[in-house]
Amino acid sequence: MGGRQNERGERRRGGEGQEGQMDGQTDGGERERERERERERERERERERERERERERVREREIDRERERERERERER
Repeated sequence: MGGRQNERGERRRGGEGQEGQMDGQTDGGERERERERERERERERERERERERERERVREREIDRERERERERERER
């Protein structure tokens, strides 16, 4: 394999006079950042699902209260 290693020991393409491109196999840092971004997106999706479940519980409680009020009105008649 040609090129030289950078300070972290990763292989680069290109000669002495140019920086060159990072070899796709060696840029673990970028892959790790992408995995972290994906984990953060998944955490956000989970938070949104939890908010939706909470809204559903609130709707259910409101429906139950309305039914209870209706039963109270029926008993008063």
